[in-house]
Amino acid sequence: MDGDFTRLPAPVHGIGVAALGLGLISVGLERFARGRRRSGAVAGAVGGLVIGTGAVYAYATRVGKFAVWAELLHDLRLRGDERLLDLGCDRGAVLLAAAKLLPRGRAVGIDLWRPEQTGNSMATTLHNASLEGVAQRVEVKTGDMSLLPFPDANFDVVASSLAIHNIHSAERRRAAILEAVRVLRPGGRLVIADLPFTRRYVEWLSDAGLDDVRRRNLGPRMWFGGPWFAVHVVTASRPPTSQAAGTQR
Repeated sequence: MDGDFTRLPAPVHGIGVAALGLGLISVGLERFARGRRRSGAVAGAVGGLVIGTGAVYAYATRVGKFAVWAELLHDLRLRGDERLLDLGCDRGAVLLAAAKLLPRGRAVGIDLWRPEQTGNSMATTLHNASLEGVAQRVEVKTGDMSLLPFPDANFDVVASSLAIHNIHSAERRRAAILEAVRVLRPGGRLVIADLPFTRRYVEWLSDAGLDDVRRRNLGPRMWFGGPWFAVHVVTASRPPTSQAAGTQR
């Protein structure tokens, strides 16, 4: 689950959402039975929407995102010896899935470890890597994705899942995109899944000189509550010979 569950565990949140939805449905049925059909229908519909939104969110964060990222990583056709960078790796959902495909490579994650996301810590990510049997292939660092602590052309793949939108400034989001370009090797590939701002990512990547920049909707498996919270993936590749316009340093 993604979110702050330090004070109230996720199951308590789930029970609260279910209780609210069922309560509204009960009110709707009661009003409908008394002949107040319009208000009853509204209450029932809102209750159903509350439960449905909660169920879709739970599926996306517990099942859907893992299945989608397994497909995105599979589509990269990795050799197994690449270096992959995960921007905003959090507890390691993408990072560890990638590490399993890199028996001779390295999966590096970077994050600022935000305390308002439960379990978002370097220790948690390293513990998860150990549980998944990939600790020897995984490295995690503390750092800002808009000012990456890596040299130019250092990674074969740069990935990010639902992280860049957390940067509040458009200027810094653009800097994060350009940093991803900078650390990508010639011929390297980029995969970014996010909620808002993905059209701007396409624009910035195209302006930076990347090839085959594409954007597509990832579908219901990554609806974080409904189609109004749909996730899009942006993919691109760095030209094998020309210099892309990342921030050189």
